[in-house]
Amino acid sequence: MGNGLRLGPILRHVTETSATIWVETEAAGTVTVTAGDRSVSSDTFQVHGHHYALCDLTGLASGRAVPYRVAVDGVPVWPPAGSSHPPSLVRTLDPAAPQRLLFGSCRTPTDHGPAAVARYGADVLRAYALRLAEARRAASGVAAEEPTALLLIGDQVYADEIQQPMRDYVAERRSRHGGDLPHPPDDEVVFFDEYAELYRQSWSDPDVRWLLSTVPTLMLFDDHDIRGDWNTSGRWRQEIAENPWWRHRITSGLGAYWIYQHAGNLSPDERTADPVWQALCSGGGGAALDEFAWQAHLDPGAYRWSHAHTFGRSRVLMVDTRCGRDVADDRARSMLGPVGEPWLDESLTGDVDHLIVASTLPFLLPKGVHYLEAWNEAVCAGAWGEWFRGPGERLRQALDLEHWAAFQRSFASVIAAVAEVATGRRGRPPASVLFLGGDVHFSYLARARLRGYATDTVIAQLVCSPLCNWLPPALRRMTWLSARAVTGLSCRLLAASAGVRAPAVTWRLDGGPWYDNALATLVLDGRSATVRWEHSPVPRTLARAVTQPERRPPVAELAAYRLTPR
Repeated sequence: MGNGLRLGPILRHVTETSATIWVETEAAGTVTVTAGDRSVSSDTFQVHGHHYALCDLTGLASGRAVPYRVAVDGVPVWPPAGSSHPPSLVRTLDPAAPQRLLFGSCRTPTDHGPAAVARYGADVLRAYALRLAEARRAASGVAAEEPTALLLIGDQVYADEIQQPMRDYVAERRSRHGGDLPHPPDDEVVFFDEYAELYRQSWSDPDVRWLLSTVPTLMLFDDHDIRGDWNTSGRWRQEIAENPWWRHRITSGLGAYWIYQHAGNLSPDERTADPVWQALCSGGGGAALDEFAWQAHLDPGAYRWSHAHTFGRSRVLMVDTRCGRDVADDRARSMLGPVGEPWLDESLTGDVDHLIVASTLPFLLPKGVHYLEAWNEAVCAGAWGEWFRGPGERLRQALDLEHWAAFQRSFASVIAAVAEVATGRRGRPPASVLFLGGDVHFSYLARARLRGYATDTVIAQLVCSPLCNWLPPALRRMTWLSARAVTGLSCRLLAASAGVRAPAVTWRLDGGPWYDNALATLVLDGRSATVRWEHSPVPRTLARAVTQPERRPPVAELAAYRLTPR
């Protein structure tokens, strides 16, 4: 039997002259990627019985789009025989062109049937893929509005909220292994094989698979990639560690994240210097990956998961707000930890047209939630006395009060750095500092203003969530209420009673909240910036008709804004 692709190809890190393609194969072999007159071959490496390769095409022409194909052991495997999709393209960056950055978060895989659409809505990532494929067919090549990159900023997989096909796989796999397993939860993935299957099911939809093969994609994890509310607090870590299956879960989850998501975020030079890559290339396999993952879990300073990218004259910082957290001491919490904090501070500089900070968690929440989380952090640290710390912790975990606002020292540090950027103390001020976020299952635009500073730099929070998921009606009402001015004022007074000072920035929602599945497009053209949210407005009563194979779910504008002056 021949060797084939189990997953991929996925187009990952791309520059003006290079492109990285990631694949998972069915067995060990040699993977060859050919694009025009360029070709590169890489041997697979093995982790826990799974086989992977990253192929780096170099010496490509800037701003060009070239079809590519993939072979394993000399046998063509991509594009698949009989595919109805246009050719997958390697499209290098053009620094002089407008940069079109897609971003979104929170996608659970569905079968796109009527029941799934009725519960979750249409998968907007799939709907976008179908529209892009149609546009490329019409253009016989590159579409008129071709995306520069896709930023997937959290919850690419749901390890703790699995769908029925994944439940069936988990049950069948564990029945074969019998009593050797430490009694893990039946409705969550725990082991590396299960994570590998979870990624396969999440990214194997033919349309989404094609999209990932042809649009450069960068990724960040959030909590559900590992487990809901991951690293909320020191108490949370203590409680989860009491489960006998937790070490399997965290090592498998972090190891799988490095393989499936993080490795492709790195440039070829960064990956070559990465100790994890070096260990895998030396044959360390699963044991080396597990040891790395366990140490990364134990020590927030053991590894930097954040990464930076340049698109034209703009800088994008993809910031880890999960694994690098330091939450051991309630009185000295850090969102970014001993490695991430100085890295972000050093990366927040001017001399760019736009400075983009992509954080899975929104930096600027609706004010009611912001001040509630700030109050809760202070109470958990003892601001209302020792007796209230326990109830405060229980409330923190029950309401997921663990966003940037629940790390006030880190929040203030970032605001101080942004103020220096916007006022020219870290180089020429950019036209905008834009925070991208996800996580919350609703989308919005918040515009911000620094207190006590005069600056022309636009500061805004752009949130796009979910790609395919839902928010229960009760939580929708709560989030809507949290955005009201009276709620913000009430929670601000509550926070002040715990000694929380007003931040050095003020902001308000200028758009949203919207609760549709959505994909956002940020367009950077010189010092101009615009943003558009798109959704797939499928009436639930028409779900059966729209999800027929011959029909394409519609993609329509949900909202659009100019962020910078003309």
